[in-house]
Amino acid sequence: MQFGIFSVGDITTDPTTGKTPTEYERIQAQIQIALKAEEVGLDVVALGQHHNPPFVASSPTTTMAYIAAQTKNIMLSTATTLITTTDPVRIAEDYGTLQHLTSGRMDLMLGRGNTGPVYPWFGKDIRQGINLAIENYGLLHRLWHEEVVNWEGKFRTPLQGFTVTPQPLNGVAPFVWHGSIRSPQIAEQAAYYGDGFFHNHIFWPKEHTEQMVQFYRERYEHYGHGKAHQAIVGLGGQVFMRKNSQDAINEFRPYFDNAPVYGHGPSLEDFSRETPLTVGSPEQVIERTLGFRDYVGDYQRQLFLIDHAGLPLKTVLEQIDILGEEVVPVLRKEFAALKPADVPDAPTHASLVAKAQAQGKDTANHSKASVDEWTGTRAEDGNVLVNIGV
Repeated sequence: MQFGIFSVGDITTDPTTGKTPTEYERIQAQIQIALKAEEVGLDVVALGQHHNPPFVASSPTTTMAYIAAQTKNIMLSTATTLITTTDPVRIAEDYGTLQHLTSGRMDLMLGRGNTGPVYPWFGKDIRQGINLAIENYGLLHRLWHEEVVNWEGKFRTPLQGFTVTPQPLNGVAPFVWHGSIRSPQIAEQAAYYGDGFFHNHIFWPKEHTEQMVQFYRERYEHYGHGKAHQAIVGLGGQVFMRKNSQDAINEFRPYFDNAPVYGHGPSLEDFSRETPLTVGSPEQVIERTLGFRDYVGDYQRQLFLIDHAGLPLKTVLEQIDILGEEVVPVLRKEFAALKPADVPDAPTHASLVAKAQAQGKDTANHSKASVDEWTGTRAEDGNVLVNIGV
C-alpha cells in the first residue's frame, strides 16, 4: 500500500500570526514539503491544479519535474489534473514528457474542478462538467493507447492522423486515477477503463464514501477487469498530530476555525466526528485510518492533506516527520497483514511494464509511429492527405 501527502497549494493567512505567505514562499514551501516526504520514506506526493487565487498550483507538471530532479524514490502525482479545462492533447504531451523525465516515477489523478469562474476562462461551461470529463478522457486514453488517432467530438477541434509525442515510456501509459467526491459518473468512468478511483475522503461521512467506492467496485467487476475487491482504490484524509491529543486540538483549532474550505461552520469536534478529519495523537490517527478498511475494503493508496489552512512550513514539516516515523510504519505493517493475496498492490510503472510484457506487448522505449516529416501523417492514411489538400 502506498502512503503519501497531497497539497492543493492554497495561500492562507496564518490566523495565529496574521502572516500571509507570498506566492514565492508558498511554491518554495511545496518543494520543501516534497523533499521532507522523500526523506522520511513516504511513497507519494501529489499536487493540485488551480487557476484562481488563493492558489499557486496552476502548473503542476512544472513543479513535479522540479521535485523529481531533486528526489530519487518518491512518486509524483496530482490532486488533481483538471480534465475539463485542460486540453487532453496538452495533458498527453505534458505528462508524457514528465513520465520520461522521471523514468516512470509518476502518475496522475484526473478531476473536474468545482470552481465555476475557471470554466469560461478556458472557454468551457461548468454545466457540461461531467460531459467534458467523459469526452476529454476518452480522447486522452486513445492518445496514450493508439499510435495514430483520428477523432471527432463535441468540445474541441477534430484530430486527423495525430500521433502524440513523446509516446508513453516503454509503450506503457501513465497510470490514471479518477478523483471524485460526489459524482458516480466519474466512478463509472474509472471502472469502465479499469483505472483507479480516488475518493477524496474529506468532507463527507463514511456512509457516502462507502457507497461511492462500492459502486466503483461493482462496476469494475461488471466490465471484466477483475473481482470487485481487486479494484484499485485510493482515499484522501486530513490529520493533525501532537504527542498529546489535547495539544493537537488546541493548536489546530484556530486554523480549522478560519480555514477557507470548512471554517466558520461546524465545530472542530463535530467535523472530526462526522468526517475523516483526525486531530489528535499518532495512535489516534493510526486507529482511525485502519478503520477506513472496514467500510471501503482493502485499498491501494492513502494520501493525507496536512499543509492547508495557513499552517506554517515548520509545523507541516513536523507533521511529516510524525507521519514517517510513527504513523506510516505501523499502517504499512497492519494493512499488509490484513490484505488478501489476490488484492493487487498500487500500480507503478515497473508493475505496468511487467504486466504488458507478460501479455506479449512491445515495451521498447521508442515511438512506433512512422509519419511524414511535414504533414505529420502516414502514407497509408490517404484520406487524411485529401482532407488537408495534398
